[in-house]
Parts: sequence; C-alpha cells; structure tokens
Amino acid sequence: MQKDSPALLQFIEACPSPFHTVETSSNFLKDAGFTELDMSAHWELVPEGRYFAKVYGSTLLAFVVGAECGPLRIGAAHTDFPCFRIKPQPAIKEESYGLLNVERYGGMMLRTWLDRPLGLAGKVILRSEEVFSPKVKLVDFGRPLLTIPSLAIHMDREVNDKGKLNPQTDMLPLTTINDEELPDSFFLDWLAEELEASPEDILSYELSAYPFEKGCLCGLQEEFISSPRLDNLTSVLACLKGITRAKPKDFSGLRLIALFDNEEVGSGTKQGAGSAVLNQVLERIYSALGRTREDLWADIASGFMLSVDVAHALHPSHAGKCDPSNKPLMGSGVALKQAAAQTYAGDAEAIAIIRSLCETRDIPWQNFVNRSDIRGGSTLGSLASALVPIRTMDIGVPMLAMHSARELMHNDDQASLEKLLAAFMEA
Repeated sequence: MQKDSPALLQFIEACPSPFHTVETSSNFLKDAGFTELDMSAHWELVPEGRYFAKVYGSTLLAFVVGAECGPLRIGAAHTDFPCFRIKPQPAIKEESYGLLNVERYGGMMLRTWLDRPLGLAGKVILRSEEVFSPKVKLVDFGRPLLTIPSLAIHMDREVNDKGKLNPQTDMLPLTTINDEELPDSFFLDWLAEELEASPEDILSYELSAYPFEKGCLCGLQEEFISSPRLDNLTSVLACLKGITRAKPKDFSGLRLIALFDNEEVGSGTKQGAGSAVLNQVLERIYSALGRTREDLWADIASGFMLSVDVAHALHPSHAGKCDPSNKPLMGSGVALKQAAAQTYAGDAEAIAIIRSLCETRDIPWQNFVNRSDIRGGSTLGSLASALVPIRTMDIGVPMLAMHSARELMHNDDQASLEKLLAAFMEA
C-alpha cells in the first residue's frame, strides 16, 4: 500500500479555485519543459515539441508532438468543483452582523458546508487604462474568512428529521460583526484594502468560498485520503503526470490533455467541454505542423480519449444504492464507467481497450454502472466526443461523499489512476 500522498494533497491545497488549478498546472508543465502558447497569437510548432495554452484562465490544454502523424491520444478532466460564488453587491447586514450574499455553483451537499472555516479565492478584475484589457489579479487570501453557522437544535427540534436548507436564506456566510454601523460597502472596502486598491477600481470579481481545512490521510493504516476537491483534482493531477511522461522520441502522433472548466454546471461555456475549443486547438496544431485537415480527421477516427472523473464507490452503510452485480470498492482500482444511456461515452471496444491496457500493465480495475432505478451523474466525455468524434472511455477513482465539502477516497487508487494515464500516454 502506498501510504504517502503529499503530491496530491499539496496539489489540492494549491488549487482553491479553477483559476489557481490552471496556474498551478501551468507551473507544473513549465517545470517539465513545456512552452506556453498564447491563444490569441500565431502558433509556430515543431515535431517533438511540448506545449500548453490557457483558455480564459480556467481551462488548459497541453500537448506533446510526435515526430510523425499517428495515433491521437487525449486525456480530459475538469478544473472546477462545487462551491459558493460571491454575488455582486454581496453585503447583507443583520443588526451588527455582516453576511455575504452567495449562490451555489454545482450540485452541492449543502449541510456539509455548515460550521466550517471557509477561505476565499478566485480572481479580481481591476480598472486599467485599456478598457478591453483590464488588470486581472489572482487571489487566495490564505486564511479562514467566512463561516456558515448552523441553527442550534434547541431552535430547530426537527433538524435531524427534516433539516432542509434554503440556499438563499440558510447558507449566507457570516464574515464580520461590528458594534458600529456597518457600511453597505463593507465587503468591497475590505477587498480594496486587501488588494491595496481603490474600491472604485474594482470592476468585478469571480470569488469562491472554499473549505479552508487541509486534506489528510486517515484510517487505521492511513489508507484513506480525506480532502476537499478530490472531484476532480485527482484526475487533473493524473493527466498532468501522464502528459509529462510522454516522450516524443518514443511515439508518433499527438498526446494531449484538456483540463476544462464548468463541468459541474453542464460544460456549455466557451471554456467548457461542450464548446469548440478542443476541436479548434486540434486544428491549430495540425495547421501549424503543416498537416492537413484530412490528416486530423483520420487521426481522430483512429484515436482514443480518456474522460477522467471520479466514480461512486459502494457505501458501506448504503450498499443497496449500488448496482447489484457491479460494486466498485475503494482501493480496488480504477473504475471503468458505463451507461446504456451514454451519459458515459464508452462502447464495447473502448472498454476492451482500457481493460487490456490495465491488465498488461498490472493496473487494478473494476466496473461501474448505476442502479437501473437511480439516475446517476454524467461527465464531460459524451459532450466532448460528440464534438470531436473520437472513441472515448470514462474512468476515474471510486470515492465516497462525492460533492460533499470534504470527500473520501483510497490512497492506492490515485496511484493506479496515475499509472494508467502514464501507460495511456506512452502507448
């Protein structure tokens, strides 16, 4: 058993927002010798080159060019996770208390966010002399700033029987208290002071409240990882490690990872998997290398994509929620995700290919399907492969408490996932 997971836990700590995930990933790739490309500039590429490009600050694509045309291998994951986003003009006053108006991002388990210290991270947009190029400042204030206090059981005797929470009235973070009259601009004033800027120069922001407590190992043998944002930073890190293992002298074709934003809200954005960005980047790569569109279509037709996202493990207290004949367990390997409704993108050949790859590399694997009477989740594989019609398989680590403020997985499964992504990129 691999008991030490500092790389994953350090990566998660460095990524409290999708913007930080992309920035941290960029630094990871630069350290591995990748060159950054500008999406708004002309690309000049060479065979055996290693490159990456950021898309609107929260999506990233990285690729390694083989010496010749050949197999196209893509690994895809998402950079976002459920959280609370701060609304514009967020200050709410109740007596001497200062609250913030927030909205849910993604399918959250609301009660798990109560009574936790919450940090604040994202980006703030400041005024500049060029109206179409405002100043973008990435921020993580690095300390607990907010909390959402629960109502005591003495005042809500039915909380354990009912306990439904209203996201507008029950989930407002408490951020300050002041005996004096709080100004309506108390949050903007605080933000300006933190940034050493004028409140008038703060034009907008995308800020998220996130669980401030760090991830840790737990269990009698330290076999589990308990942490925020396992969905889907486990997959992002595996994709990053996989692409850096790809050595262009050892393969022909193209190896690429796509780390998309906005999966948790449907992917239908300019930087999401439901956009044209993957297809556009592939066309730009082939054009810059002097390869034809016919070459691209042929390589797509013979290519393969791994859509990498977490899966549900069997819950020991709710085993009946699992499919009766497919019961993935934490610690038993990578889950191969299937759905007849094609909410997961795999077909029979895709399953066979990844199963064979796992078995030849001694990587543990297991099947995941939903119960037929429970509507399961979906991910970006079906959306991305509909726009770029490439054979695709959905995979991921099995876990518990998905979309909780703090999730749980087995340490060994991250090692298995990283081994599979490395094998996939090297094949």
